[in-house]
Amino acid sequence: MILSNTRSADADKIKMLIVDDEPIICEGLRYTIDWDSLGIHVVGEAYDGEEALRKVESEEVDLLLTDIRMDGMDGLKLTEQLNEKFPGVHVIVISGYENFEYARQALRMNVDDYLLKPVEIDELIGTVSRVLERIRDEKGSSSEKEDELWLSNCIHNSLSYVKESPPAFLAGKPYRILTTQIAEFNDWQAELSALQYENIQQQWINHVQSCLKSFAIRSISVFDHPNLLYTLAVSNEELSAAKWNQALEEMLRSWQGEHSLYCGVSEISEHSETTGLACKEAEEILRYHVLEDVALLLPEYRDPMDSSRVLPNYNHAKSVQLLVPLLFKQDLSELKSLNEIMFTYYRENRFLLNEIIAGCDELFTLLRQRLRQSGIMDVEHGRWDPPDLNSYNSYELVEAVVMAEMEQLFRLIDKNGVDRSYWIIEKVKKYLADQYRNDLKAFEVAAWLKITPSYFSYIFKQGTGKSFSEYMNELRIEHAKQLLTTTQDKVFEIAEQVGYKEYKYFVTVFKTYTGMTPKDYRMLKANH
Repeated sequence: MILSNTRSADADKIKMLIVDDEPIICEGLRYTIDWDSLGIHVVGEAYDGEEALRKVESEEVDLLLTDIRMDGMDGLKLTEQLNEKFPGVHVIVISGYENFEYARQALRMNVDDYLLKPVEIDELIGTVSRVLERIRDEKGSSSEKEDELWLSNCIHNSLSYVKESPPAFLAGKPYRILTTQIAEFNDWQAELSALQYENIQQQWINHVQSCLKSFAIRSISVFDHPNLLYTLAVSNEELSAAKWNQALEEMLRSWQGEHSLYCGVSEISEHSETTGLACKEAEEILRYHVLEDVALLLPEYRDPMDSSRVLPNYNHAKSVQLLVPLLFKQDLSELKSLNEIMFTYYRENRFLLNEIIAGCDELFTLLRQRLRQSGIMDVEHGRWDPPDLNSYNSYELVEAVVMAEMEQLFRLIDKNGVDRSYWIIEKVKKYLADQYRNDLKAFEVAAWLKITPSYFSYIFKQGTGKSFSEYMNELRIEHAKQLLTTTQDKVFEIAEQVGYKEYKYFVTVFKTYTGMTPKDYRMLKANH
């Protein structure tokens, strides 16, 4: 058991190898100084460079204390080999020769220090202690990077096995995952240089970790996005929910950044294998920030917020019917008003930003399809690219992006020089759908539009591919077919209902378009 403890203690120490071609000097260096008290474990001695290299190859060595003049491979050649094969090994050179060329070569090889024999014990201890600090800093940095890599893998593999070992300080202790984000990110981040934003990110991490530390909560943090910081917060002692909340509220309250910080929090867990799920939970709760003016989003808030949201089935096809005429009419102010109405609807019904994007994706797909049908052939150019919601993290920012997309389509139509008569025809189609039962004439519709009958006939033919009378007959016959299959009304009654005053004329037109009489059509559909 004592052996086991000794090995465990040695495992935490810095490993040093002493190299000199005089065994008595090796022994003197090894036993004159209490290396254990400095946190150093001497792994052995080597009497030339080749033996030293073999020992470094066979066991872990952090620091090498070497003479410079030795038979065979000398200290300079050994240092050169170490730089090439084991660049992580630190080297202190001790030389009995006050030769500037040796010192110059050694320093060029990035040795940590160069001492002249005879070396004072205090001087050697001081030199070694300084190098130890560098080694420990490197080891600490390496360990921290491994912990950060583990957390990054948890973020991206929430449902799969993460191979790297979790941080040693996590071991069975209660922890939470925090996700923090800065408000209105895209509005201000673009104005900063890369260096300025790196400083903000460092300030951000330092603030989160120092606040947690003041509540005896240890943490590691990684950015998964320039505006999304994940933090693994591990409590060194059992903390109540109230104490956790106090720590997190203080973290947000004391933030000195120009723009506010908000935070999503996972449930408390003690199982490292569920860290990925905790990352997902903290990221998802963060999305609810747009619904409430609350900086701290705890997991228990989610169900009440969801129960207050019953999302209606927004009719994007209807929005497209309204948008297309405005685009062709080139009415930008009405287009902006319609976008504002749409986003007022989203806010009032408590849509999350990702739900809005899904709806707008459908909207722009339908809109582009309709524009292609209307002759805008290069409508795919600059097609809708949904915004990054970690950057566009507010209703206002997403609304601006959607409006910018509409303006792009607006400019595309203007650039194409599409006939402005399109919106007139759309207006007429809607009017005829309401008025087809009446005895309408082309000149009457032209008068309603306040344009000449000849111009109306021309643009109507261009816009629909049919004359006015052909269009009206098709429209009426379609309605007549529906009535014949869904009602028991007599044929002459249906003729009047769809706008035909003369029964015989209706039968003639119906047969022209369908190839059969109204009675035959009704019988055919009844048998099917």
